[in-house]
Amino acid sequence: MEYSTTAIESNGRGTLATVSAFVMLTKPRIIELLLITTVPSMILAHGGMPRLSLVLLTVVGGALAAGGANTFNMYIDRDIDRLMERTQGRPLVTGAITPRSALVFGVALEAVAFVLFYLFVNWLSAVLALGACLFYVFVYSLWLKRTSKQNIVIGGAAGAAPALIGWAAVTGSLSLNPIILFAIVFFWTPPHFWALAIKYADQYEAASVPMLPVVTSVRATATRMVLYTIVIFGLSIWFHVAADMSFVYLSVALIGGLLFLWRTLGLLRKPTSVQAMKVFVYSNVYLGALFIAMAIDVLTYGTTS
Repeated sequence: MEYSTTAIESNGRGTLATVSAFVMLTKPRIIELLLITTVPSMILAHGGMPRLSLVLLTVVGGALAAGGANTFNMYIDRDIDRLMERTQGRPLVTGAITPRSALVFGVALEAVAFVLFYLFVNWLSAVLALGACLFYVFVYSLWLKRTSKQNIVIGGAAGAAPALIGWAAVTGSLSLNPIILFAIVFFWTPPHFWALAIKYADQYEAASVPMLPVVTSVRATATRMVLYTIVIFGLSIWFHVAADMSFVYLSVALIGGLLFLWRTLGLLRKPTSVQAMKVFVYSNVYLGALFIAMAIDVLTYGTTS
């Protein structure tokens, strides 16, 4: 049987669109941010660059685990995603992927991630990755997101887990240093996400999701963001002392932390969505810069765990 060039091209585009839809389920931009905290944590735990195979296995396993958790989140949130303009293009809303297919895909990603960690890394990293997924799905997505204004405060623990996973992948154990790293990301998550929620507060309200800017004023939200930023700054300085980092990390922690505080204070002075998005954008830069500075510090001066 002969097929026309047009039919072949059409099938090719259809396959590409389906693959793209499955990739979209994993929220790749969020995965990138999570991995930024994983690799530096591994470098810190090793006191230098770990073997490349271990880094690759941990990165792939972490990406699969995070992708599975994000897929479950889209499956759970498909009803409210239809109500929010920001999320109406997601695959389960448009019909590009069926709910059953998404659920099977998420289970497959998590299963592969767990097996990979357990067989080729260690059991602790496997348990931490699975635990982060279960926490994100059951505690945040199914419970807190729709019922509590503290949703992202508590739910942020799942996003902070990669710092623990990276450390555990190298050492097979945990200590004070990775716990501080976990705390930095944990306290960073609320001001980061609340900044975005301020911009889309009307959409969250329409979907009956009690994000903090929906249930209180922007100024009150900004006040909490300032307080969280102060805590982050303190934790970043504590890590400098606890891990015996050099001036490379300290410089970024001081300057970056003060700029983060300046941004949140700017939002408090002028509580608008424009100022909120400035905080959101900078928060990404800050976290990436802080963890990259940790890695550079260790690789340059050989600071050990």
